[in-house]
Amino acid sequence: MAENGSFSVASELVDFLNAAPTAFHAVDEAKKLLKEEGFVQLSEKEDWKLEAGKKYFFTRNYSTIVAFAVGKKYVAGNGFHIVGAHTDSPCLKVKPVSKVSKAGFLEVGVQTYGGGLWHTWFDRDLTIAGRVILKRVQDGSVNYSHKLIRVEEPIMRIPTLAIHLDSGVRDGFKINTQTQLVPVLATSVKAELEKIETENGSAKYGTNRKDADEKNSKNAGKHHSALLKLIATRAGCEVNDVCDFELQLCDTQPGIIAGAMREFIFSGRLDNLCMSFCSLKALIDSTSSRNDLDDESGVRMVALFDHEEIGSNSAQGAGSPVMFDALSRITESFNSLDSKPLEKAVQKSFLVSADMAHALHPNYTDKHEENHQPKFHGGLVIKNNANQRYATNAVTSFIFREIAEKHNLPTQDFVVRNDMGCGSTIGPILASGVGIRTVDVGIPQLSMHSIREMCAVDDVIYAYQHFKAFFKEFTQLDSKISVDF
Repeated sequence: MAENGSFSVASELVDFLNAAPTAFHAVDEAKKLLKEEGFVQLSEKEDWKLEAGKKYFFTRNYSTIVAFAVGKKYVAGNGFHIVGAHTDSPCLKVKPVSKVSKAGFLEVGVQTYGGGLWHTWFDRDLTIAGRVILKRVQDGSVNYSHKLIRVEEPIMRIPTLAIHLDSGVRDGFKINTQTQLVPVLATSVKAELEKIETENGSAKYGTNRKDADEKNSKNAGKHHSALLKLIATRAGCEVNDVCDFELQLCDTQPGIIAGAMREFIFSGRLDNLCMSFCSLKALIDSTSSRNDLDDESGVRMVALFDHEEIGSNSAQGAGSPVMFDALSRITESFNSLDSKPLEKAVQKSFLVSADMAHALHPNYTDKHEENHQPKFHGGLVIKNNANQRYATNAVTSFIFREIAEKHNLPTQDFVVRNDMGCGSTIGPILASGVGIRTVDVGIPQLSMHSIREMCAVDDVIYAYQHFKAFFKEFTQLDSKISVDF
């Protein structure tokens, strides 16, 4: 079992989960943690002036973040030691035109994002969070910006149909995601009463009510006014200042450390904010002391990507050039005479693709192969797949195990059954796109892609310790491996 003294890592993870209902919020929380530890923010729109021994980060679309620490002995052509994860999770996203009215109810049209277990979203107390694009007028000048918002209280619900009206539910809960997965926001009667009260003067619209209404007419035709008012209130603006938004539904029940022995974490978005947080904390703690980078000749990096759940094909996904761009710009910042430093650097680099793994389910043990059954408290799972759904090979798994054995950290193996489909990760995408040595790992969890997932506290601690040891010791370990290995 993990040491009790490390229990705070799990508590910090829960705090991170509760502060990060969306990928945007996850990146915002990551930024705060990095800045507190002296990481300097860079802009991809500007030149980079980097120094050995310093720490940096940049974001793309505010939903992907890359942080790195440059060793004091680093020179162009040396390797990068990377842990990669993703910030997104399956969810329901508000449609561009969300206004739905049926049977006396105001409902909100949503899109399914990723492969969620959508039946778990029924009968939950739901709210919204995400990014809002705002118009600001100051001194006659118009500017546009984005702001993260979150409505704390429950405002929506997707009610299930009573069993008396759906006797077939006993044979399986099946839904039409277009017509039946639609959250209720309010009743038409109550909304109309609210509108009448507002028109009688209980709300302020500015000096010209007619002009304000006309400016807001475009959004008013797309979304219910009750929803728009909630968004504007959280954004601290007038309704007509909201230009657009990217919002998703999220559960209002917070993540917790739970179980009779307080050995579990129950929360949404463990896949994959758990791995994102563990890697981020490992990077921060492996570079926090004054001399942590003194003997480092490589670059320690964490890359947290958006859009993994839908294939990574976006400007900020793992399938984009964001990883290669980062490696290239860092290398060129230190290059002087070497003609092929980046190509050499890639061959000296190593990526840990960290994504949650499937734990053995006590009620469905037949879903796992007999010799590959990841269990709670068993440490990081090394994922293998002969068809390259995972990028692990004998060399990369050996390297990762060596680090574990040195620190008495447990590891496990996973191969999917031959008669079942296999998921994938950012590992094969980055391995094939960048050409970097890669191992796919993750801690075991249950209820993957549910609105409410679970994992073990011990495994969170093991993952953090393993990633931290990787950052601190990979350079020395890799120097002992033959270049022709």
